[in-house]
Amino acid sequence: MTPESDPDVASIDGVIRALYEVISGPAGAPRDWSRERKLLFPGARLIPTRIGPKGEPVADMFDVDGYIASRSAMFARDSFFEEELERRTFLFGNIAHILSSYALSRAPGEKPFVRGINSIQLFHDGARWWVLSIAWDSERPDNPLPNLSA
Repeated sequence: MTPESDPDVASIDGVIRALYEVISGPAGAPRDWSRERKLLFPGARLIPTRIGPKGEPVADMFDVDGYIASRSAMFARDSFFEEELERRTFLFGNIAHILSSYALSRAPGEKPFVRGINSIQLFHDGARWWVLSIAWDSERPDNPLPNLSA
């Protein structure tokens, strides 16, 4: 399959769909990490952010292998379904910046236990889209989810 014919990387919609699908699943279900790796440019970064124990903002930086190692026990223990709520896309030349709001639930259609924003940076190499980085943060009382369609 050529990059142009691979629905996971031929379009921005395909990349975003694949990102959400690859990490979603019931507890103990293996994730398709080779599909995840296919989406990411060599050296890409996955950056979960959070509020630390003393109230300070924290950003963890992972390459794909570090991310898989950090999340594998959670995916084995907990069901985890991530769904895109809405998206705002900014294009300039061969780069795209996507703000994608998400909801996490334990089963499809259930009430979410977390919502937040994925900030996704993509690069088009002339044949396909690559994920350069994804940084995300969760909604909190002092950090409400914005309306991305405004």
